[in-house]
Amino acid sequence: MSKTSPDFMDLAFRAAEAARARGEVPVGAIIVDPATGEILAAAGNETEARHDPTAHAEILVIQAAAAKVAAARLTGCDLYVTLEPCTMCAAAISLARLRRVIYGAYDPKGGGVDHGAKVFSQPTCHHRPEVIGGVGASRSETLLKDFFVARR
Repeated sequence: MSKTSPDFMDLAFRAAEAARARGEVPVGAIIVDPATGEILAAAGNETEARHDPTAHAEILVIQAAAAKVAAARLTGCDLYVTLEPCTMCAAAISLARLRRVIYGAYDPKGGGVDHGAKVFSQPTCHHRPEVIGGVGASRSETLLKDFFVARR
């Protein structure tokens, strides 16, 4: 099996497209247990619906997966997300002890993994997952650009 699965990223894109349909910024995420292939949770952004600036797809999917496995740590699990996680989400990913983060579009303005704070590179970071960026980047960029063009 390859390090990443296009099928898993496709499910993250489905969550992003569902978020767009609800009027949310189209970012989607899933958490997978690669040992079993089980999808533990899927979510899209819900900041507008919840009136909550922390309701990013990554936060919601971490909460749902942790609830499903009844544990605060998601050790050994992989996160697929359509956009580079922000600083807040990167910190949550570290605290959840996710094994790997696979993301789509790079986010030079708001990213916290390969841009901005580079959370996983900081000496104070408790856990550093493997990071694979740019998976499905053009699809994610198109989805985001189309969403914001339509809003203007």
